[in-house]
Amino acid sequence: MPLIDMPLEELKSYQGRNPRPKDLDEYWDTALAEMKSIDPQVELVPCKTESRNVEYFDLYFTGVGGARIHAKYLRPKNISGKCPAVVNFHGYTGNAGDWFGYRAWAAEGFCTAGLDCRGQGGYSEDTGGVTGNTHNGHIIRGLADSPDKLLFRSIYLDCAQLAGIVMNMPEVDAERVGATGGSQGGGLTVACAALEPRIKRAAPVFPFLTDYLRVWEMDLAEGAYAELKTFFKFFDPRHECEDEIFNKLGYIDLQHLAKRIKGDILMLTGLMDNICPPSTQFAIYNKITSKKNVVIYPDFGHEGLPDSGDIIFNFMCGL
Repeated sequence: MPLIDMPLEELKSYQGRNPRPKDLDEYWDTALAEMKSIDPQVELVPCKTESRNVEYFDLYFTGVGGARIHAKYLRPKNISGKCPAVVNFHGYTGNAGDWFGYRAWAAEGFCTAGLDCRGQGGYSEDTGGVTGNTHNGHIIRGLADSPDKLLFRSIYLDCAQLAGIVMNMPEVDAERVGATGGSQGGGLTVACAALEPRIKRAAPVFPFLTDYLRVWEMDLAEGAYAELKTFFKFFDPRHECEDEIFNKLGYIDLQHLAKRIKGDILMLTGLMDNICPPSTQFAIYNKITSKKNVVIYPDFGHEGLPDSGDIIFNFMCGL
């Protein structure tokens, strides 16, 4: 079998390269306390549709830094009792997508939400000096400042906050909530399950945002990770601060949050992925201590994985 990374047996024991900041737990405990101190001012705005079976809403809430965050929210009509729910996260620079993609969940009796990541392609605000979006460069946003200014700190908290809001919906069974997404969405699924440990099941697909040093050492700081190379070229061209930079990125490295996860995990990955290298994904997976499983596609890269939607749906039906 061709390889772009480690052999599978090595992947299964790989523990990551990016350093873990010594105060990481304190950092995230403080961040979560900040998030929980906010009045989210949740607003549900009904959307007119022709659907006979599903209700559609634009959901807005206030996140850290005062940003007004948008998500799509759908629930079955004529609900009897409380429903399971699934929170969805999109790929880098994208948005929550069309309503149509969520209907299958609602038609099967799930409430479901899809986050617009702040500052990317949707309607969520980025309050870091501008109103509106910034679309790209989010890994390195705040890297020259305090770790508290890292933009993905705020985005990870938005994921956990949205999950908590969904859990508090009167029609939702808070003990039966899952999360899923691919690429950035896979990474945010991990962040959500780590920072909102009531998440019962999580299905990340080739998760992004992890083991940045390994990506750099593999010379794969291209595509989604290209801004790492951009940062060094413009702000540290002689790599005089390389250790400090990767240590700071450790605050938003999802492998270091994985131990917080309590729910069941189903990860899907392609072994030919040169966007989010398999070793970086296994750096997360190998640190998860809760019940877990991985579905492996040996010949696939960062692309559509056959039957993945059905596999994830069947997994979530266990909620």
